[in-house]
Amino acid sequence: MKYKLTKKTTKFHQTDRKKRLIIGGVIAFLLAITPFLFYLYKYAPTDSKIWQTTLFNINSGEFTHAQGFVHALFTKITFVIITSLWFITSKDWWRWAILIPLIMFLFQLLGVINYQVSYIDEFDFWYSIPIIIPIIIFLIWISRELNKIIGDLDLKDEIEEELEKYNKNS
Repeated sequence: MKYKLTKKTTKFHQTDRKKRLIIGGVIAFLLAITPFLFYLYKYAPTDSKIWQTTLFNINSGEFTHAQGFVHALFTKITFVIITSLWFITSKDWWRWAILIPLIMFLFQLLGVINYQVSYIDEFDFWYSIPIIIPIIIFLIWISRELNKIIGDLDLKDEIEEELEKYNKNS
């Protein structure tokens, strides 16, 4: 009986570690690519309003050249990624305050993406609310789910340690 319990516990423990490793790997990958996203603009042309590649075409809209548009776009995307990851992975009570800069970055990103607007970082807040609110709800949901998973994994680890101590003592 002891052997089966230990084997079963070890199997779950390995699965939990694998989940943690995958989640941590995805977060680390996203953080690692942000500098590359930030400097992607250097590859965009400065003498054309359209950046044509084999994978995509980017039209600069109201920007004078594609490089300026790509710089503004990926600067905002980089900050949205970093701030979102910070919010999702934070366990502190004040993490909800991170939503303030996140909303600001999303707000600015919408200003860059909207081709009809000829100014940046002044996009009307009321137009962005229908887009920002679902994103905030989604981020809150992801954060709660990740915290549940991490909390469950921590609890399983504690239970396994207690069972191992109990099995050694008996």
